[in-house]
Amino acid sequence: MEQDLKTKIDQACRTAEEFTKLYYESLDKRRYLISRLYLDTATLIWNGNGIEGKDNIQKFWTDLPPSDHSVFTLDAQPIMGPEVADQLTFLVKVGGQVKYDDKTSKPFNQSFLIAAMGDKWKIVSDCFRVQEAIENVN
Repeated sequence: MEQDLKTKIDQACRTAEEFTKLYYESLDKRRYLISRLYLDTATLIWNGNGIEGKDNIQKFWTDLPPSDHSVFTLDAQPIMGPEVADQLTFLVKVGGQVKYDDKTSKPFNQSFLIAAMGDKWKIVSDCFRVQEAIENVN
């Protein structure tokens, strides 16, 4: 069991590196293809706004200004349990900087739940948040 878990963790880390490279290159340079990375029934939560279904997600991303993402942190872990049964599923957490339309860079966090569909990885759930400074918390 212990060796099996280590193998899954190593696979999650390798997959996360490959997946995030493809994802952010697509988002920044080939946004018109981004829906190919999502399941038909995927959910995107972007700064507290929920979007359901890959066609709606495609429209949402296409309507945003051009972006430039830089990834600084990346973590991944396998998801195991009865909910995913034999489905290979990983939680991928990303941190970095994003710049829209040549404006100031802002830090962001993004979490993906990705699942293996044949030989492709598909996003089941995507949660993106730009990190804004909190002013005067009393």
